[in-house]
Amino acid sequence: MAEGILYCVATPIGNLEDITARALRILAEVSKVYAEDTRVTRRMFTHFGIQNTLESLHDHNETSRVAQIQRELAEGMNVALVSDAGTPLISDPGYKLVNALGAAGCKIVPVPGASALIAALSVAGLPTDRFAFEGFLPAKSVSRRKLLTGLEAESRTLVFYESSHRIADLLEDMIAVFGGERQIVVLRELTKLYESIYRGTATEILQHMAADSDRSRGEFVVVVAGKVCDESADALAVLNADKVLAVLLEVLPVKQAAAVAARLTGLPKNQLYRQALEQQDATD
Repeated sequence: MAEGILYCVATPIGNLEDITARALRILAEVSKVYAEDTRVTRRMFTHFGIQNTLESLHDHNETSRVAQIQRELAEGMNVALVSDAGTPLISDPGYKLVNALGAAGCKIVPVPGASALIAALSVAGLPTDRFAFEGFLPAKSVSRRKLLTGLEAESRTLVFYESSHRIADLLEDMIAVFGGERQIVVLRELTKLYESIYRGTATEILQHMAADSDRSRGEFVVVVAGKVCDESADALAVLNADKVLAVLLEVLPVKQAAAVAARLTGLPKNQLYRQALEQQDATD
């Protein structure tokens, strides 16, 4: 008996017409469908006239489902995995399952389709040759700002997901960390009836959304322009750091000199440590 296949099936993120013909066929043909929320998937099945067995697979039971699904595949069953909307595993459950089944040598097949991440990038008008997807940020502002601070110098386009409850707080934190002039595109309720796209600086968008509470309703994808690197400014910073290190190395060990220089110049401590070692080697 041939082993079964796990299909990771993308479903619409809002507009049901975005389902693919292949997805409809597979969801109807497999022995069973594992869904993040069976109630949500059942409504989709009813719309398309699909009659199939549904079982839940979510954050709280995913680990316990792994052995069950692996056993079903070994028995020759084909099963499908879906999330509430979009492509499975993209900020949704499924990673533990796919990771374990992949390690066990099971056959896993993607059935591509809708993804809020890709849909947002396709219309944001920001560079897409290089981007970083960060998903949902922490709920608390302190943790969120800490993570954003680590991304402040990122030159790639950044993409985040956010809910209506925290979209204003996220924008405020971005202004505090990235600056109010950073270009941002906020995409609200993609593919749905009230789909909206707000473009501008972080400050402009926050003001625009504050002017009408309806603009903060729904689900959001936030696309942020990467930091523009000024090579001449970077070169000048390195040159100034050399001068600072030269003075500090006269009175401090290399490690301490690098730490003080980092505080004075804003450059990474590891980079300055290497510069300090090079300076020290050149004078020995």
